[in-house]
Amino acid sequence: MTSPDIVIIGSGVGGATIASGLAGSGASILILERGEPLPATPHARDTRSIFVDGHYRPKEMWREAGGAAFNPGNYYYVGGNSKFYGAVLIRYRKEDFSAMEHFGGVSPAWPFSYDEFEPWYSKAEQLFRVRGTLGEDPTEPFHSIPYAYKPVPDEAPIARARAELKGLGLHPASLPLGVDIDTWLKEGKTGWDAFPNAGQGKVDAQTGPLTAALTDPNIRLETGAYVDYLETAPDGKSIAAIHYVKDGSRKKLTPKLVILSAGAVNSAVILLRSPSPDGKGLANRSDQVGRNFMNHNSSAMLAIDPRRRNDSVYQKTLMLNDYYLSDRKGGKPLGNVQLLGKIDGNMLRANVKLAPKFALDYMAGHAVDWYLMCEDLPDPESRIMVDGKDIVMQWRRSNMQSLDGLTKVMREHFRACGYPIVLSRPFDKRTPSHQCGTVRMGTDPATSPLDPFCRAFDHQNLFVVDGGFLPTSAAVNPALSIAAQALRVAGHIRKNELAA
Repeated sequence: MTSPDIVIIGSGVGGATIASGLAGSGASILILERGEPLPATPHARDTRSIFVDGHYRPKEMWREAGGAAFNPGNYYYVGGNSKFYGAVLIRYRKEDFSAMEHFGGVSPAWPFSYDEFEPWYSKAEQLFRVRGTLGEDPTEPFHSIPYAYKPVPDEAPIARARAELKGLGLHPASLPLGVDIDTWLKEGKTGWDAFPNAGQGKVDAQTGPLTAALTDPNIRLETGAYVDYLETAPDGKSIAAIHYVKDGSRKKLTPKLVILSAGAVNSAVILLRSPSPDGKGLANRSDQVGRNFMNHNSSAMLAIDPRRRNDSVYQKTLMLNDYYLSDRKGGKPLGNVQLLGKIDGNMLRANVKLAPKFALDYMAGHAVDWYLMCEDLPDPESRIMVDGKDIVMQWRRSNMQSLDGLTKVMREHFRACGYPIVLSRPFDKRTPSHQCGTVRMGTDPATSPLDPFCRAFDHQNLFVVDGGFLPTSAAVNPALSIAAQALRVAGHIRKNELAA
């Protein structure tokens, strides 16, 4: 088989979006995806199948540094983790692009400003058909183009919660969402947060940019293609070949450009296990590949009122950023608060094994369910490693004082809103849904594997475009920032690589 001009490894948000940005360029492009399309089956809306039985979870196990094995929450389907995401497509705040002091240390500056990046945010919002509104959130940065679609409407219990928070002088705002709510509910009366998208109701990497990219006859998708390693040219300055396995057979491609978009963990793993003269893997002159792993410090919080039933179906329409830039007492930032999708007894059973089902159903039916998210700071000792065929995660938690502070203040607010019972539980390593930072971009090849356009300093034809490039995690969902950078990198490649 003749090798294409460009091979993109991975069809998640980064890979699918950069493919859409390169559509119509005339280049022949092959997208290699290790998974298959997610099938439409009754499991897709069955909370017991998803949350208790783990029907969609991968079969693989990772290890903690030190040896304990765990089953990660990474998903291997066309569209990657976005098939299960909460479809929150929110911009980093403008302040996130500058150095920011937190309780746990300093979050470093990006290699470019929000103003330079802003047009790409707007393009990404259009590509993912984001529903939202401006003017509700005082931390909202400048938008050159307003949202094209109105926000997903609050259900009655959530409209009440919005009013209660406003009554405390806070600024609840509509979440920007990639959800066609009418289509989603026609396919099943559930929320979408952590549910697989087997239809068209959620705009994920597959239903959005990948579908758009594949209208170009020069772009193809090959599924069931597990990339093993990359091979460099003899001088080490470029990637000469991609080695992968499909249907038990080893295959090799020799494209002009390689775009690695396998996700922050797996992109680092592919680079680390690729042969190199020094044994440290590829793109790793800085010794930073796999390092600076970030995953957000987050907790679920249930605000429960036994006197009032929450009969919401999807719930996830509100956020609160009043504590995003400071603790409102002259102190450092805390983080973002947003609704989870509506939980039920099966979702609680996944974490509370011994409680009777009727008690869990009652608790879920009287709760408003929130997600508290705080910035995880980059740390070289927080890292992804490989040990033979094993993936090893050494996640050094940082900035936990912010999560403690946000938990305390939101518990007080929900009690003031009339919820006498407020429970919280932190998420752990099994939920790496916001993984980022393992192949970060920067301006200095001594400290960063990638330049500001995500090109590897060490290999002129290698780009890494997924959550791994993020130099900071901020305290919001990363999908839109990954998509915006993918479009920016696609524009750079069209201008500087394909036009040459």
